[in-house]
Amino acid sequence: MVEVPIPKEKWTGKIGVLELGASAEKGGSRGKKVLVGGSNGMPFLSYEGTSPNRQVIAGEVMDTTDELPKAVAEFFGDAVKDPVQWAKAWVERYHAEVICLKLLSTNPEEANASPESAAETVKRVLAAVDVPLIVYGCGQEEKDAKTLEAVSNIAPKERLLLGYAEEGHYKSISAASMANDHPLIAFSNLDINLAKQITILLTDFGVKKENIAMDPLMAGLGMGLDYSYSVNERIRLAALMGDGMLQQPMLCDSTASWKSAEASDDIVGYGDAKERGIWWEATTAIAALVSGADILVMRHPGAADIVREALDDLRGGN
Repeated sequence: MVEVPIPKEKWTGKIGVLELGASAEKGGSRGKKVLVGGSNGMPFLSYEGTSPNRQVIAGEVMDTTDELPKAVAEFFGDAVKDPVQWAKAWVERYHAEVICLKLLSTNPEEANASPESAAETVKRVLAAVDVPLIVYGCGQEEKDAKTLEAVSNIAPKERLLLGYAEEGHYKSISAASMANDHPLIAFSNLDINLAKQITILLTDFGVKKENIAMDPLMAGLGMGLDYSYSVNERIRLAALMGDGMLQQPMLCDSTASWKSAEASDDIVGYGDAKERGIWWEATTAIAALVSGADILVMRHPGAADIVREALDDLRGGN
């Protein structure tokens, strides 16, 4: 039988390594730091390159449950009423390596919680769990600037991953991150050129490349997942071909998958909605992994379990 050689690409570029969380010797309080990135080949093609740091799952916690699907709220029970208990559930029961805390209560058009109150929530969660934290504001530019500054100041040296910076509003969050040694998330909207541009703007402003994670926006299954996959893959290919402005580790938030009606609505003939939502999110997250994600933000522990099992297989058990 003729042996068919495996086609192998030779890459000149490499994804940078991002350090999340800081232990006591570096001025933080995390039990251990988490490293992401460092690959020098396309995801899970071990015959082309190495991937020294395993992709990580961040469990989503919000300080308000207004946008939480019923299936997820029922799964966590009373824990969703308090971000501290919610974070502890993720870490102690469902083995999350990172917590992603979204401070949605700061939205000025809704609860309008103060930056100081939001920062205090971050402080409480830091005291309750010892894993690294990702911290998002509410998405309102002016309020996020104040909120993330307060968060940065209340947890200096903890290396919180702050989100997010994008073209048009990045200076305030950059200043907040650099003041207290926090990395930040560079967000772009499904466009490889925008992903590159925000990195250029951040580095010109003074943010070090090793303190940036990129979020190119992960669309959920049924909401443009194929387009997201293509953008992620092109970003990773450009990075491996040597584009230094696209070599930052990639964060993908799979929780958007729950916004699809097919994920959680009771629809005749679609089966159990609770089970369907879990698989909807898991499918979105696995697509993100295969396209290049280093950090996954996930909403349901059942979906996270499915992704961990897939990740074990894709990485050959390590």
